[in-house]
Amino acid sequence: MHKMMNCCSGEKMRVNEMLQLPESPGEDHSEHEILNMQEAELSLSESGGLNSEEARALLGRYEYQKGNIEAALQVFEGINIAIVASNIKTTLARIQGYPRRRSKKDPKPQKSIRGVSLVFEALFLKAKSLQALGRFKEAAQSCKDFLYLVESLFPDGLSENLGADSKVQGTIVSAVELLPELWKLADCPHDAILAYRQALLHGWNLDAETASTLQKEFAVYLLYSGVEASPQSLRSQINTSFVPQSNLEEGILLLILLLRKFTCRVIEWDPSVMDHLSFALSVSNQPQALARVIEDLPAGSIERKEVFHTLALCYHAHGDNFAALNLLRKLLHHSEEPNHIPGLLMAAKICSENPNLAEEGITYARRALVIKDDACLNTVPSIHFFLGILLSNYANLAISEPERIARQLEAVQVLECAVELTNYRDSTIIYHLSLEYAIQRKLDRALYYAKLLLKLPNGTDTKGLLLLARTLSAQKRFGDSEKIIDAALDQTGQWEQSELLRTKAKLQIAQGRLKKASETYSQLLAILQVKSKSFGSGKGLEDQDQQLQLHIWVDLACFYINLSLWNDAESCLSKVKVISPNCASRWHTLGLFYEAKELFKEALDAFQMALTIDPSHVPSLIGSAINLRRLNSKRDSIVKSFLMNALKFDRMNHVAWFNLGLLCETDQESSPSEAVECFETATILEETAPVEPFR
Repeated sequence: MHKMMNCCSGEKMRVNEMLQLPESPGEDHSEHEILNMQEAELSLSESGGLNSEEARALLGRYEYQKGNIEAALQVFEGINIAIVASNIKTTLARIQGYPRRRSKKDPKPQKSIRGVSLVFEALFLKAKSLQALGRFKEAAQSCKDFLYLVESLFPDGLSENLGADSKVQGTIVSAVELLPELWKLADCPHDAILAYRQALLHGWNLDAETASTLQKEFAVYLLYSGVEASPQSLRSQINTSFVPQSNLEEGILLLILLLRKFTCRVIEWDPSVMDHLSFALSVSNQPQALARVIEDLPAGSIERKEVFHTLALCYHAHGDNFAALNLLRKLLHHSEEPNHIPGLLMAAKICSENPNLAEEGITYARRALVIKDDACLNTVPSIHFFLGILLSNYANLAISEPERIARQLEAVQVLECAVELTNYRDSTIIYHLSLEYAIQRKLDRALYYAKLLLKLPNGTDTKGLLLLARTLSAQKRFGDSEKIIDAALDQTGQWEQSELLRTKAKLQIAQGRLKKASETYSQLLAILQVKSKSFGSGKGLEDQDQQLQLHIWVDLACFYINLSLWNDAESCLSKVKVISPNCASRWHTLGLFYEAKELFKEALDAFQMALTIDPSHVPSLIGSAINLRRLNSKRDSIVKSFLMNALKFDRMNHVAWFNLGLLCETDQESSPSEAVECFETATILEETAPVEPFR
């Protein structure tokens, strides 16, 4: 250490005035102190001394490593950036001229580089000291000034000789990584975003691992910080290049670039990148893009079961339930992961949306209930919920009446269990339980749960209020039902009032208020017309609204047919033809038109045309049976087949039961008790029929 106490002449100062190392008898120096001493001795032995800025840098580092942060900061603040810049420029000139000038008085490049490294480290440690003291904004500004100095000194990147020094490069890289973190601590999000962008776009010679870490951190910050960054200004980019316009787009781009690096084996696999990308693409409603990303990953990157499950989620979100279910079938195969609870739950959900898949869905739901464990207890209500819907759908496919009743009973029991497991707080489950009771014509229980919906936060939506109104209408409480509809209209926006107004019109017809019903239909058509114009003449109405408009004209046609207003009925039918010329509803209504005018042959032809389009159209099956019997009473077997098919698709249709009773009365092969049973069933169903179907 005696060499460090020598005096330096000229612009150099006495180092012994800067370096006052505490010494006491028997005191052991720490490892950092020994390293400092060794480096100082090396520097001084090679160059004969340190300039004032290098001396301050060395002393500051010594204090910082001892934990004397405030003392270190005081020393670092004495470093003059202007002098540092001048000294480094001189050093760079010497390094560049060294091969040509070999004067013994000039220091070797290694000596000069060591001095640059020492000062750079001091400027970096100054920012770290400010950070340790909680002065985050000052720390960020100090770190930014340091990087600006480096950029001004090396506009074309580190020179070959200087860049060979790993310590110089390491200090710069550490500062590049630190700056955005400091801006985040200082609550300056836009500066943090700018720092990330500059770190990734500037030529800092970052290695692949460091650059990837920064990319990931930046993407995470963009996705979850809650601060909307201004779009980048990339005028230098080619016009066809993609420039992200939002946090979400920029985050997705960064994460996809990271995956590309992994695919090219530039970096190691990081599963969290896929997690963040899944979130980002899901939020942006791009499940198909996520599916393509997963499919393009090298085999083995993600476990097979996760690939199947995630892809199934993507295809389901995109609306391709067929592909999603096929993937889940592979996942749940005995050779893969047959006890995958999320996969079983999702498969049951998809099957619950298609009545033809009810039996398969029941097997998935039952398997999930059998293998549930403590970690999956929160999914048990959902499993019961989907099982209840599946059993309800499966009941409609039952061949025998006892089998249908047994499945319906189990359906409500399972749904009741789901309601209890959720402490009567899940509006979706309660809605479907009320709906199931209503379909089974257990109206008191249906009404109880429909009213229970009103007490829940999400229970007063249009769907729940419509169910309540239709249940009341099934009890022939038309006035109360209309009050519910009016209350729903008061709290619903104009564009969402269509279904409510249609139900209101049917309630008014049921009460014999035909003029009011006509006015309600006119109001409904006016809303659809305004909606069509509001969304642009080129677009017109959406498919759902077009279907609603079609149903309204069909309702009006039936309304005028019942009043024997033939011209008005024909006008409505012409409107239906414009919207959808080949729909079963149009041909069925035309059949009703001919039937009302006692043109039974033409009516039968119209009903048959409707069945050609939709063989399961129940009203046309009943219409065909009635008019065929009128035209030819000897074809009872065919008439019966029409009625039985109608009951197969709609077991609760009182018109079908009534006409089946009429057939049994005259059918020699049927007993009188069968006819009585049909009439009793028809009477009960008619007395509990809503103005519109519950479902």
